[in-house]
Amino acid sequence: MDILIKSAKIINPASEHHLKTRDILIVNGKIKSIAANISGDEWAEIKKYSSKNLHVSTGWIDLKCNLGEPGLEHKEDLTTGLKAAAAGGFTTVLIMPSTKPPIQSKADVEFIQSKTKLNLVTVLVAGSLSVNGNQTEMAELYDMYKAGAVAFTDDKKCNHSSGFIIRALQYCKTFNAPVIVFADDDSLNNGALINESPSSVKTGIKGSPVIAEELITSRNIKLCNYAEGRMHFSTVSTPQAAQLVKQAKNKGTNITAEVAAHYLLLDESNVESFNSNYKVKPVLRSKSDISTLKKAVADGTIDAICSDHSPQDIESKEVEYDFAAHGVIGFETCYAVANTALRNSMSSEEIIEKFTTGPEKVLALTPLKIETGADANLTLFNPELEWTFTKENIYSKSNNTPFIGTTFIGKVLAVANNNKWFEV
Repeated sequence: MDILIKSAKIINPASEHHLKTRDILIVNGKIKSIAANISGDEWAEIKKYSSKNLHVSTGWIDLKCNLGEPGLEHKEDLTTGLKAAAAGGFTTVLIMPSTKPPIQSKADVEFIQSKTKLNLVTVLVAGSLSVNGNQTEMAELYDMYKAGAVAFTDDKKCNHSSGFIIRALQYCKTFNAPVIVFADDDSLNNGALINESPSSVKTGIKGSPVIAEELITSRNIKLCNYAEGRMHFSTVSTPQAAQLVKQAKNKGTNITAEVAAHYLLLDESNVESFNSNYKVKPVLRSKSDISTLKKAVADGTIDAICSDHSPQDIESKEVEYDFAAHGVIGFETCYAVANTALRNSMSSEEIIEKFTTGPEKVLALTPLKIETGADANLTLFNPELEWTFTKENIYSKSNNTPFIGTTFIGKVLAVANNNKWFEV
């Protein structure tokens, strides 16, 4: 991949070029030169890329997505899922083990790595925490770690006993892998249909109280403290849970947290339409909850913003609301949703940190840097571009999203990684 990126504002605090507008010359997938102006006969034939208000950062990292394969290829497969990820600006994704069967062995991890090794998007694997997701018997964690798994989780299952969580934390501590947990007490959440609120009364749908997330968050923090392990909280949705995370961080607990972008823009009132594309887990919360959650993102309590990309086929979504599957596709809209929701309270640089250095911290990855000699792992975007999301913007095999027809501010333009280039 040879390309000359013209006049791009660099967003990368680790780089000497941070906040400067520069040309970036990429030759054979590596950054050969960064300068105010790169020209000359030597580069006359090379492909050039330019765009109005062009910004560039290190490649974005998504900490939570489901790609279906193996077993659920009718919803998404690795090929379509990774193309959707690239269209959303992601050059690295952490895939959940919720396939059929789940990713729970060395062979499973190696299958994913082999199938995706030539892709533009780098795939990191989260192995299943328990056998078949049964939440009682620990899976082959060390074997999966040796094969390349970087974290362990049962995705959105949360009925593990305290003893199981402690044992998992203590075991993963021996090889410094994070345990990713989801906080939502199934005995309280009434099927995770709608937030317990006036909207639940109006619709007659049984509500899911915020305490369902708060209780499990509190317990897991205490367990992490006891085990002295490393824990990551997935898709935090309530101010109460965020406050618990903040307090624990201040006391030195080794925890991190993420929020899915749609929890920063959509609220419980959307569910009053009974549109199953608003059915997500955890449920959408109140407008006041969203306001407080945004503050948690801004003050660093929330380390990262993820897509929680959860493709569902028509048969799983176009049914009565109560029986519809949870989840929305999120790759293609993640940045646009987050930027639209946060742009009035955070700078563009602060928002991009939640897609770059924040996720790097969560997974203890080697920080990427935009500098001469580095691999070209880049995301190009325009944080001020106003655009409308349509079905034509969907690269995923599924189209379960409530955002079709929504006008956003901020758009991904192109990505580069693994000596490959993709323009959206």
